[in-house]
Amino acid sequence: MTAATMKQAFDNAETISVWPVPDLTLINNGRRAPVDMPSDLFGPAWRSILDVAEVTSTAPDYAAMGYLASAASLIGGKRWISPYGSGWSEPCILWCAALGDPSSRKSAPLDKMTRPLWAIQNAAKESHEEARREWQAECERAKAERAKWQEEVRGSAGTENQTPELPVLAVEPEEPQERRPVISDTTPEAAASVLKGNPQGVLCYNDELAGWLESFERYTTGGRPFWIAAHGGKPHNITRKGSGSLDLQFTGISVLGSIQPDKLVELLTGANDGLVPRILWAWPEKRLPERPRIVPDLSSLERAYQRLELLSWGQDTDGKRSPVILQLDDDAAETFESWDKHNASGEGDGVSLYDSFVGKLSGAVLRLALVAELTKWAFGGGEEPRSISRSSLAAAIEWCEDYAKPMAERVYGDAAVSVADRNAALVARYIRKNGLRRINQRELRQHPHRQKLKALQPKGAIDDAIEVLEASGWIRADFDRDGDTPGRQRKDYTVNPAVHEATQ
Repeated sequence: MTAATMKQAFDNAETISVWPVPDLTLINNGRRAPVDMPSDLFGPAWRSILDVAEVTSTAPDYAAMGYLASAASLIGGKRWISPYGSGWSEPCILWCAALGDPSSRKSAPLDKMTRPLWAIQNAAKESHEEARREWQAECERAKAERAKWQEEVRGSAGTENQTPELPVLAVEPEEPQERRPVISDTTPEAAASVLKGNPQGVLCYNDELAGWLESFERYTTGGRPFWIAAHGGKPHNITRKGSGSLDLQFTGISVLGSIQPDKLVELLTGANDGLVPRILWAWPEKRLPERPRIVPDLSSLERAYQRLELLSWGQDTDGKRSPVILQLDDDAAETFESWDKHNASGEGDGVSLYDSFVGKLSGAVLRLALVAELTKWAFGGGEEPRSISRSSLAAAIEWCEDYAKPMAERVYGDAAVSVADRNAALVARYIRKNGLRRINQRELRQHPHRQKLKALQPKGAIDDAIEVLEASGWIRADFDRDGDTPGRQRKDYTVNPAVHEATQ
């Protein structure tokens, strides 16, 4: 070794030795790690979920959430679940959200799992067009009958004869409504119009959920009350401008969509009013793209959706349409009572979003158990179940305990982190991923970094993130200028070598 190389080695060793130990927890910034999706809840649907996950190079979480929301929307108001058979019952309505960075490919599995719903809608178009033709003919008949009746009324005018009664055939029938299993970002008034013709409920599928979450505040006269009713399947009245009102006996809308974590954080601020904690979250780690090795056969999924779509309504004592209520069997009821007490004991003070989420899990467990029970029937055939088994309930409890709760901690914990800490974590992950040994404060906001570091664009964001990174031992200032001219120095920073050594 020459004197020069010995000096260089000494200088490198000295440089490394004076670096502080970097705080590597900054990478996740206290964010809870994701957990694997349990499969028992999905029964025979799990095979389709895995196939969709493989061809989209994603964790099964996204496809699974797509299945839950789709299946729940098809069951809707036709089947409810009651834990003990008196008083308390829950409709089959689920709100499911898929979280991930813009490049997580989360939309693809959601699209595939909801595609059969569009097939159901297309298949219904032919019968709807036929129904409209019959309706138009009946309307023309009604007009003719009304004209005839009006002549009779005119003939009785000026006489003591009794005014002829309006015949039933002279009353125009209501226009037939089209079967629409899926709607997108919509106003309460528009959604109510669709629900009027789809009494079992629908799926509100938004590729980007941010707009839907923002709509809670957008319609100040009825947004939040409408969506609270939509999650509970409650009766609701919508007053329409210039066209009367709509009375809905079942306001049932399941929700599905995707959102980016950074966008969600802003929307969660001040959101603990009972709406957001009703959402079930999926936020797995991003997977690297792979060439698909299979061509998924989703015919069994399509047949299962069709069976759920064709579930019949029950009838009340007056012969009117009503839901069929499935109770927990005795073993399931005993298990649910025990779990419900345990879950309630861990709710905390109910102030945080997570506490509110846990407090609402009792209803979610029942709804998930109903989906699990009907999933086995929809895929397997046989006689339709008339109660909810302990196995279906246990699968729902396992899913909520081992998945829903940890994912909620991951989501709400991320929201509790300050903007500066969150941006610092973003830069830290970017440094590690790209093996950066040196960064420049200004260049991080320019091409090619800008697209990946959008959160650093607001004024002061990059300054605050740099300050956190310095305090955490990740970087240190190494300001300099190009050439010997006076002026402002380049804000260059050297990255702590230990940051990259930890990945080797």
